[in-house]
Amino acid sequence: MKRTEKTDKILVKYRQYLKLEKSLSDNTVDAYLTDLDKLLAYLTLENINILDVRLENLEDFSAGLHDIGIHPRSQARILSGIRSFYRFLIMEDYLKADPTELLESPQTGFKLPEVMTVEEIDLLIGSIDRGTKEGQRNRAILETLYSCGLRVSELCNLKLSELYFEEGFIKVEGKGSKQRLVPISPRAIKEIRLYFTDRNLMKIKPGFEDFVFISNFGKNISRIMVFHIIKELAERIGLKKKISPHTFAILLRHTCWKEAPTCVPYSVCLDTKVSGPQKFIHT
Repeated sequence: MKRTEKTDKILVKYRQYLKLEKSLSDNTVDAYLTDLDKLLAYLTLENINILDVRLENLEDFSAGLHDIGIHPRSQARILSGIRSFYRFLIMEDYLKADPTELLESPQTGFKLPEVMTVEEIDLLIGSIDRGTKEGQRNRAILETLYSCGLRVSELCNLKLSELYFEEGFIKVEGKGSKQRLVPISPRAIKEIRLYFTDRNLMKIKPGFEDFVFISNFGKNISRIMVFHIIKELAERIGLKKKISPHTFAILLRHTCWKEAPTCVPYSVCLDTKVSGPQKFIHT
């Protein structure tokens, strides 16, 4: 059964729902819809309309995910997205009964994330060659990730107009367009200011002038590039741990829980509907 015009309209509405009502980022919305496409492909092969799906169809689909070797955690994520979609169909009165209500997810073991020690992070940052064109920028990037515990997307979208160095804070826009003030260390401020000397000589494309970290293409640096930088440095120092940019944030939060409330990484949550900072929360 080919995808109908009605199905396409439903998917457009679902995208709008995720974006506007759930306040999800474009990347998260795309992830939801990519997972949903897997179900749609299965339903097309089985000649089943998306509004006629029954529990046994979903159980067959779930078994198929297992049979083709998809990891249990990925299976659970896909099924979670499908539950979200069918809850949306119920809410919008496309369906009366939810076929996912009794759908079970595969058992997934919980594995603690691998974190780096402070010494390993210092070694990683220290291995950066300041003499290269990107060296100082990369030092500033790692110091900012480590100092502030930012998500990688937050770092990539950080703007000059959001830096309050005199006050020792930066303003960050996170998930759901929620803004918060995050303390930044003097060491990170120093590295960013040193990077500005190089940044001022770069050719920055129109519309990207306010971004802090600029790539060689004149645009704000990408998440993939940040991952590449960290992976390359880890190989340089012979670090065997499986790390990513998120490792920095994980380490920071782990340290903060042990040392709170004196630890630096506390942030002020800004409710844009109410003037002024509302309360201190742990990032």
